[in-house]
Amino acid sequence: MGQQEKVATSLTGAVSEGVSASLVPVDEELARRYPGDPGTRQPVHTVYVPGDVFAADTVRSWGDRALAALDEHAPDAAAFAAVLGLSEELAGPVYDRVRAKLEREPIEDLRVDFEDGYGGRTDADEDAHAARAARLISEAYADGTAAPYMGIRMKCMEAAVRDRGIRTLDIFLTGLMEAGGLPDGLVLTLPKVTYPQQVSAMVRLVEEFEKARGLDAGRIGFEIQIETSQSILAADGTAAVARMIDAAEGRATGLHYGTFDYSACLGVSAAYQASDHPAADHAKAIMQVAAAGTGVRVSDGSTNVLPVGTTAHVHEAWRLHYGLTRRALARAYYQGWDMHPAHIPTRYAAVFAFYREGYEPAAARLAAYVNQAGGDVMDEPATAKALSGYLLRGIDCGALDTAEVARLTGLTRADLDGFASPRRGDLTATAK
Repeated sequence: MGQQEKVATSLTGAVSEGVSASLVPVDEELARRYPGDPGTRQPVHTVYVPGDVFAADTVRSWGDRALAALDEHAPDAAAFAAVLGLSEELAGPVYDRVRAKLEREPIEDLRVDFEDGYGGRTDADEDAHAARAARLISEAYADGTAAPYMGIRMKCMEAAVRDRGIRTLDIFLTGLMEAGGLPDGLVLTLPKVTYPQQVSAMVRLVEEFEKARGLDAGRIGFEIQIETSQSILAADGTAAVARMIDAAEGRATGLHYGTFDYSACLGVSAAYQASDHPAADHAKAIMQVAAAGTGVRVSDGSTNVLPVGTTAHVHEAWRLHYGLTRRALARAYYQGWDMHPAHIPTRYAAVFAFYREGYEPAAARLAAYVNQAGGDVMDEPATAKALSGYLLRGIDCGALDTAEVARLTGLTRADLDGFASPRRGDLTATAK
């Protein structure tokens, strides 16, 4: 090899070292505040069931009721496709996968509700229901009948219900510990958060519980439900939701939009309280920007139009729910809330159609990027990250099979994980 050619520079090494030293605090701040997506599975929905209704067979019961709704109102792929406007190419695969999902894993994320959906109960009743929820969830994880994610939505941190919410949380978590420990899929939801100090209070509660039970620091995380206008825009004009994420000290796992409480807070008439209202779009856009890069996921809300009654009404409700879910997916809200078993078929239909209609082009683009084969789109590392994330979400929910993705991309699951969750500053990584 020839001698390396010298190039001219004007700055001394001391200048570079000084600039780097001055930015060390910024580097540390970036790493702390914006660690990136955790790379774990995100459920496509959350189902909430009142604490007095939740039972050992709730997950299976919802699946059976969802299948019954299909049998009654869309007994085959052609009928279901006609209701939702699915193409002939998608109709069979989507319908078959929806039915298989309802038989295998009807609920991905379940929250036993002790807030709005629970209503007023005596302290003795709520104590008993919280203890029962802990016992049933522990048993479900032990015998393999649990949803991948399960937990409770406690009462909020406002003065009128604060003590009751804290007690319910304590009873529930203690019950889990007494039954064998906290399950890996545990999720807690803190509703109606208005001030960052309420998030700080939740952090203190779970910190004290960890100490009391000898758990690793940081073991317990929680979701923040955004249901008040003050959680989006604080009195001083700042985005309060960003401060809430910071106040969670790394424990926040999600931001969930509360469709009806938030809409009512703004004075939106009941007939127009929906997840596609401009007020909802504004709130979720702020949530999305605040959460970007933090590892906190954003979830859409729900529709209260239930697919019950006549076939005509069920079909109308299904079309609405399908359309809202597809709209959310296009806006990168990959999770939402479902209120009724008959919502689940259209939740999965929308999700599966979203991934199945786009996975072949996405896989081709990712393969071209990996192989530096070029094509009619010049993709960058950040796009490879998005493409991999898209394919992984499709695999996780059951819309796609690992084998068909591997066949089109030439990549393993580990390869996809590497592209989807690169280390900061390492977006130029390539597959082996």
